[in-house]
Amino acid sequence: MNSLFKENIEDILDIIEEGIHIVDSSGIIVYYNRFAAKLDSINPEEALGRHILEIYPSLTEETSTILRVIKTGKPILNYEQTFKNYKGIQITTVNSTIPIISGKRVMGALEVSRDITEVKKLSLKVVDLQAELMKDVRPEQSYDGNKAFFNFADIIGISEEMLKLKKDAMAVASSPSPIMVYGETGTGKELLLHAIHNASPRRDKPFIAQNCAALPETLLESILFGTVKGSFTGAENRPGLFEIANGGTLFLDEINSMSLQLQAKLLRVIQDGNVRRVGDTKTIHVDVRIVTAINIDPRQAVMDKTLRDDLFFRLSVISLKVPPLRERKGDIHFLIEHFIKKYNKKLHKNVKYISSSVEQFFLNYAWPGNVRELEHAIEGAMNITEGEIIESKCLPHYLGEIFNKFDFTKEDREIKSLKEALYNLERSLIEKALKKCEGNVTKAAELLDIPRQTLQYKISKYIIKTGNAGF
Repeated sequence: MNSLFKENIEDILDIIEEGIHIVDSSGIIVYYNRFAAKLDSINPEEALGRHILEIYPSLTEETSTILRVIKTGKPILNYEQTFKNYKGIQITTVNSTIPIISGKRVMGALEVSRDITEVKKLSLKVVDLQAELMKDVRPEQSYDGNKAFFNFADIIGISEEMLKLKKDAMAVASSPSPIMVYGETGTGKELLLHAIHNASPRRDKPFIAQNCAALPETLLESILFGTVKGSFTGAENRPGLFEIANGGTLFLDEINSMSLQLQAKLLRVIQDGNVRRVGDTKTIHVDVRIVTAINIDPRQAVMDKTLRDDLFFRLSVISLKVPPLRERKGDIHFLIEHFIKKYNKKLHKNVKYISSSVEQFFLNYAWPGNVRELEHAIEGAMNITEGEIIESKCLPHYLGEIFNKFDFTKEDREIKSLKEALYNLERSLIEKALKKCEGNVTKAAELLDIPRQTLQYKISKYIIKTGNAGF
């Protein structure tokens, strides 16, 4: 088995779409996979046996992560590095470099590099554009460069849940306090935050949105806080999103995707309003309202340790939950009408509505993708339909398959009973596990094969009595 592995190890590493370098203690390249060669525009044969600084002439012994690791014997993880390759092309990577140690001696280093060159270029172009649009904007002028496009009239729904949500959102719009909106993917969290900004005193100031899951940690940090020239290789003087959003609103989506280390830096900025660019010694004071969104219950994110509890408390001063579509099915009819009107105009159609069977199906379907899924289903069907009524044959393929298996003799109450059955089953299993473990939450969590924090959350959710054991 070992010999077979050795024979195929290079073929396996060549398939990986990340650059892999291995150098000896002198900095001589001893392994260089095909993706690294493609990244550096050089044949692997040309790199092997040469010093790392020959292949990367823009680096030095101080700036090369590989040479630093060989010197210190300590790993460097998720480090953003900008350099020029052998042909003078500027590349940005996120590197994780670890020492190769035998006994107490450093024999070399292994580095895995992920190419983020294009991602960084695009991100910086967006930041530059946002900063450029901010120039020469006088206080009395309206701001058109980075603005919220939606208002409360764009939030469709007359269900009790949605009416309360809109009422609460309007009530807090004028406040400077942070807002955290949570709800499943596709429920319309960003739309709600657009509406809040447009109903606030900051409506004529910037509304800047950034998805925290879209960028590596080091790049996200420089995008948020800005950089000064020379702070790292390739760094230039650039304002961050906090500076660009000054006076307005900064929307951070999927906040729980941000690393815990970066969350700590974000917390400090939110607390005192002072931003320090990466590599700078001075701070800049900003007036920015922070609004965030998360697609799971934030308490669960805290339990899972993807969201710092202190940051959660700071960001959720105002907390709003957007209900999933399955919990407000009374709004489906109005949403269908809204989307048909929207795409009639966009697609130059004259669709009146959907057939009664499709409507019944829509009212019983669970809509895991929520309002976004419903909109895409309507848009897809309207592209195909030739008449005034959308029939089942016009539905997207995956929905058409579910429609054909749907039992139209079932009442909606039977669909609801499934939810109730799952609720009762989960509650019953937790009660049995706790009884078997004599109220010990830790042992019960092990028996149920779930984290202890998750079990505690569910115990609270179902209001289950456990006694004092295990707490």
